[in-house]
Amino acid sequence: MAVVVTQISAQNDSMSRALKLMSETPLIDGHNDLPWQLRKLYDNQLSKVDLNTLNSTHTNIPKIKEGRLGAQFWSAYVPCETQYKDAVRQTLEQIDVVHRMCHKYPEIFQFATSSQDIRDAFGNNRMACLIGVEGGHSLDSSLGTLRTMYHLGVRYLTLTHSCNTPWADNWRVDTGSEPSEHNGLSTFGKQVIKEMNRLGMLIDLAHVTVEVMEQVLELSVAPVIFSHSSAYALCPHKRNVPDDILLKLRDKNGIIMINFYNDYVTCSHTANVSDVANHFDHIKKVAGPSVIGFGGDYDGLEDVSKMPVLVAELLSRGWTDVEVKAALGENLLRVLKSAEQVRDSQAAAQPDDLPIPQDKVQNNACRTGDGYPSNASHAPSSLSWLAVLVSLAACLTLREQ
Repeated sequence: MAVVVTQISAQNDSMSRALKLMSETPLIDGHNDLPWQLRKLYDNQLSKVDLNTLNSTHTNIPKIKEGRLGAQFWSAYVPCETQYKDAVRQTLEQIDVVHRMCHKYPEIFQFATSSQDIRDAFGNNRMACLIGVEGGHSLDSSLGTLRTMYHLGVRYLTLTHSCNTPWADNWRVDTGSEPSEHNGLSTFGKQVIKEMNRLGMLIDLAHVTVEVMEQVLELSVAPVIFSHSSAYALCPHKRNVPDDILLKLRDKNGIIMINFYNDYVTCSHTANVSDVANHFDHIKKVAGPSVIGFGGDYDGLEDVSKMPVLVAELLSRGWTDVEVKAALGENLLRVLKSAEQVRDSQAAAQPDDLPIPQDKVQNNACRTGDGYPSNASHAPSSLSWLAVLVSLAACLTLREQ
């Protein structure tokens, strides 16, 4: 009986410490798909849903409060099937629903676009709302679209989702299920990286190949993030991060926000808090506590309300208060602040207005050639008209599929 009482006392002590630390440092979660659930379930009609009573998702307002969430990167995600079709429109709609969601509940949420905004929201007892676009296909290979999304509040871009773009390879290439198209990043892909540095937008390497990870870690001036990935050494899924990349991430002063999704935690259909904590322990052992954050995606943690349980688990494993605070939010705040400093240091630099080469996107039947030198004339030949008609027919066929 004495042993049981001692264990319960230790658990209570860890939870009390966890809640205290979470009251002092904002817990910043790198990835949450609630906006996509709102699209699937309600077609983004917020008038039809109340986040105070919604029970069909991992996230609602009561769960956010119980989970002591200090800041959330909401995922503006649209499927790879939208690539070459209406990805930009759908992504803008997802950005819009995040803005509307945050404005609908001003007593809970406060929109944020900077490290200081996150601190301000935490001081106001509000959860900071940030936006990450999950997938480079959402840009339609346009730096102008990238800049526009930044101006709309987007603060990270996941370079790919689960499909190659015309300028970057996705993680499936490493499984052998898809061919590499760029050996990592294309020349335009490297332009994207440099423009993100100039803007102060975080580069998210979740979902890319190891080759892309290597190239970006070499090329980027600012620290980079993995918004929702775990340790490959514990679960050899190609969405996870190998130890040698973790070391390079540490040297770059970046951060991996650890994923709770079962498939990436245990490489199986089940996972629990202890399994998730194992990834925290492993990454801390390999690269230190300065690279660690929280990356959601849930299942292994059930829902956002269980965040304190994970924090208490880390404390019970011997994590210090300093290490826990770093993982909670101080690491992400450091990375975001560094990206902002790189942006400020390049304030005199002009936006990159060199478009992706036309031959890299010419197979996209839904894209016109406007803006390219060969299309400067507004009097196309009969052969050109034929090409236009063929492209339009192909585009209509794609839209019907």
